[in-house]
Amino acid sequence: MANGSAGGADGPDGGAGRPGGDVVHGFPHLGTVRAAITALYRRISPEGLYAYAGSVAPGDVAFADLDDLHLGAHRVATALVRQLRLPEARVIVSFRAMEHAASVELAAGPEYFIELNDRFRTHRRDIGAALAHEITHVLLHRLGLAFPGTRDNEILTDTATTYLGAGWLLLDAYREDDLTSQKLGYLTPEEFGYVLAKRARVFGEDPSPWFTSPQAYTAYQRGREEALRDERRPPLVAAGWAGRRRYAQERRRYAEGDASAAAPAGAGYAFEGGGGGGLRVSFPCPTCRQRVRVPVRGRVRARCGLCRTVLECDT
Repeated sequence: MANGSAGGADGPDGGAGRPGGDVVHGFPHLGTVRAAITALYRRISPEGLYAYAGSVAPGDVAFADLDDLHLGAHRVATALVRQLRLPEARVIVSFRAMEHAASVELAAGPEYFIELNDRFRTHRRDIGAALAHEITHVLLHRLGLAFPGTRDNEILTDTATTYLGAGWLLLDAYREDDLTSQKLGYLTPEEFGYVLAKRARVFGEDPSPWFTSPQAYTAYQRGREEALRDERRPPLVAAGWAGRRRYAQERRRYAEGDASAAAPAGAGYAFEGGGGGGLRVSFPCPTCRQRVRVPVRGRVRARCGLCRTVLECDT
């Protein structure tokens, strides 16, 4: 990575067109992804995020094989600059041999300088995905939003690209069969699906018709299932019977003085206080993942202090 640049739209687990490359699946980065969503709400604010309520339209980032390479790349990049609410300026896209999929210059000047891997000369349908990741690097740089360490910062970039309406392109670039595999980005396909589903729940959007890759659609559905589970965990009213039963048992144990019940492993919620001060429970907001603290007194309605989502709880 060159000084003053950000790059690496290829994840460490399967690059474009790599024969037989193994693509990692599941949710190994979910903790960092959730932290990235919280960071976006803190830095941009709920009102600011609603400026991104509409995703970039498939027609604005489509790239046909007959399109002129440089004019088409410039057109797609300009659409993504608009989507990410960056100042409109000249976008210069070039192609060269490199290890990663792309890189972008994080200079202070108004122009955007982006380099794409030479393989995109022939993999034109995925140019939008690579550009989306790199242009989000510019946005995060200008917002002063970063995570320590290259890996976590790239996960932040993928999450922001997706939550701000351009990352469905990265998931759609995922394709896999018996002989070859391709995936762009550091998130797994299912993690991209998770963030897309989180976004869809907030903005009332269904990205599934935009996928040209059947594997991308499947990954989105799996990510959506995980995102819905966030809304069905105790002490939320929507929690299932088994979760509510476990919650009641842990609450009783903690009230009886068993300190080991304060934060049950894997439950997400944690008890605190008690005695004269009253018992309280904290848990992550299913929308922004900021922790919410409410008194334990049966059915209560809480409002997240960060994203202001109203939460129906049975404490």
